[in-house]
Amino acid sequence: MLEQVLLELRQLNATLAKLVPTPPSPPDLASGRAFRWLGQDKPCPLSPIDPIKTIRLEDLKGIDRQKAALISNTRQFLKGLPANNALLWGARGTGKSSLIQALLNAYGDEGLRIIEVARQDLQELADIQTLLKDRPEKFILYCDDLSFEADDANYKALKAILEGSMAQPPSNLLIYATSNRRHLLPEYLEENHQARWVDGELHQGEAVEEKLSLSERFGVWLAFHTFDQQQYLDVVEYWLERLGFQKDRESARTEALAYALLRGSRSGRVASQFAKDWAGKRQLDPS
Repeated sequence: MLEQVLLELRQLNATLAKLVPTPPSPPDLASGRAFRWLGQDKPCPLSPIDPIKTIRLEDLKGIDRQKAALISNTRQFLKGLPANNALLWGARGTGKSSLIQALLNAYGDEGLRIIEVARQDLQELADIQTLLKDRPEKFILYCDDLSFEADDANYKALKAILEGSMAQPPSNLLIYATSNRRHLLPEYLEENHQARWVDGELHQGEAVEEKLSLSERFGVWLAFHTFDQQQYLDVVEYWLERLGFQKDRESARTEALAYALLRGSRSGRVASQFAKDWAGKRQLDPS
């Protein structure tokens, strides 16, 4: 009888142990420079990213103004000086994400760390802040390809963290986001019809003001545009040279233009993809 009771108690303990969530383990932030946020409910909410892309700041061509502005803001941040959250928006493939990734390779030795946060996890930004606020490193929360639908509540969490909360944000944390949308939310023509002139000033409608209120909470606002033909060809030549091909450039230029026409875009990404394709085919079949 006693053995049966003990057996049932052990089974009950095992069942209860499965129901009680395991407390998250402290993140090992010394294990890397880049991390991915998996979620507060995971045993280890931060997962190291390894290997890290080796893109360098000098590899990014045609975006000198944007690059200089973000480097300056990041250096201010690393030195403990006032710095702003940043929104990088514009045409696809023009270097928005690569620029943020290249910052880590340039300033990782100075204590810079990057944590990727997916859009669906933005409601946990306050938990991430709490986790990182007493750390000596400088963290950039990186939200890539950020956009919201009209009924998406995640953007309200982001608004609160950026400037809407009464809590003082940690001095060791900034948010850098990329997006193809300037205002992060879909825009509709009828919303512009709500604008009106009052005493010589333009006042937007409530729907537009709501959308502007999110993007304007980023203190650094950088626009990225499609390359013109010469910029595109300059980037093609740069990558071909990096890949060890310095001959047959005229042939490469002609094919590069056709490649961009097929892709419907002239950008740093398309230039890099063409260079890899062109160089790879010639190494595979030198004749």
